[in-house]
Amino acid sequence: MKIYLYGIREDEKGYLKEWDDAHPDVDIDYTGDIFTEETADQAKGADGVVMVQTQPYPRAGLKKLHDFGISKISVRNVGLDGFDFQDLRDFGFSLTYVPVYSPNAIAEHTTGLIIRLLRRVPEFDKKFANADFRWFPTIGEEIHGKTVGVIGTGHIGSVVVRIMMAMGAKVVAYDIAPNPALENLGIYVETLDELLEQSDIVTIHTPLAKKDVHMIDKAAFDKMKDGAIFINAARGGLVDTDALIAALDSGKLGGAGLDVLESENDVFQKKFDKIEDVKDPQFQALINRDNVIITPHTAFYTTTAVHNMIFDSLNDNLKMQQGKAPKYPVDIDAE
Repeated sequence: MKIYLYGIREDEKGYLKEWDDAHPDVDIDYTGDIFTEETADQAKGADGVVMVQTQPYPRAGLKKLHDFGISKISVRNVGLDGFDFQDLRDFGFSLTYVPVYSPNAIAEHTTGLIIRLLRRVPEFDKKFANADFRWFPTIGEEIHGKTVGVIGTGHIGSVVVRIMMAMGAKVVAYDIAPNPALENLGIYVETLDELLEQSDIVTIHTPLAKKDVHMIDKAAFDKMKDGAIFINAARGGLVDTDALIAALDSGKLGGAGLDVLESENDVFQKKFDKIEDVKDPQFQALINRDNVIITPHTAFYTTTAVHNMIFDSLNDNLKMQQGKAPKYPVDIDAE
């Protein structure tokens, strides 16, 4: 059996070798290239492929895999919005993903963004850069006593809920399928509008289904408290970025912590000579604000998460090839 991996980074190679050493009967090969119509040729001779990328998975490339006799695909992340499920059905693919590589990583990052905004860290950074070590008038606020609204209470959101409660916040939550492990806490509200209206801080932790594109739009921002803080460490497409910018401009939003952006593929994981060289107008409209923190889709990025992404995706790909039930199958008939 042979598995071919796409988009392998330097930080993944050690875990890949560890898995390979434990499976001497499996042939492993990989590339640093992402999956495209052109790079699909590199997988010829493999029985399964493992991939991860923020760019779409092209139909022409998937057809090539099908023509090579490959029918097992595993992605080593939770995001599936790069696939057109009709392509997968047309070519008879089985698909697995890694939904739980480290909920704590993203929940802790979310908490960090909240704390940095409340304690006005970007402003203190600018003061320090100018040798200004006076605290006044840059006074901060505390999570304790705030109402934190958590949209989506699955693996990640449920950890955020417990962290916020441990820090003394009042938590309200909204989910179309409430988490049974949290229902006894009495935190759920009936509608998203209720959550938006009650919360001092709003953080979103849902997948990006087609129906949820721009879930947080102008109408949603208008319903929030004046001066609310908004956090997105889920998917950029969940938020109408122009509406977010307008809410910051008007002062409706007091701040935003963003680990993801709608147009992040044009910016993240690239090196520019200077900030001004980034041509994306939405990024430029956000990056220089004292009340906005942007991180380059790194909420997931810990040693624990990377290990789990490699091991879980390879384990499931191997199980599919062996005719066994994978741990994290994706129902490609669901869309």
